[in-house]
Amino acid sequence: MNWNYHSRSRPDTARLEHTINQLRIELIKLRRDLTNKAGYATRLEILLRSRTERCDELANTIAVLREQNQRLDAEADHYFRMLAAG
Repeated sequence: MNWNYHSRSRPDTARLEHTINQLRIELIKLRRDLTNKAGYATRLEILLRSRTERCDELANTIAVLREQNQRLDAEADHYFRMLAAG
């Protein structure tokens, strides 16, 4: 009976080892995919940060230019009044 159990367990062991090897291969693939995706996400975060900084710079430039335009409009209005009065 012990021998019978032993002979039945050998094919099960071989099948389990095969399954374990397949799972190891799958785990390696999944880890590689996860590493690739993590790297991709990191690159996207860097790109997003860079673009956000650039948007902030452009928004500041727009604010400065609007302020300059307001001053120039006020100056032009002042000169126009001087010409109209003179």
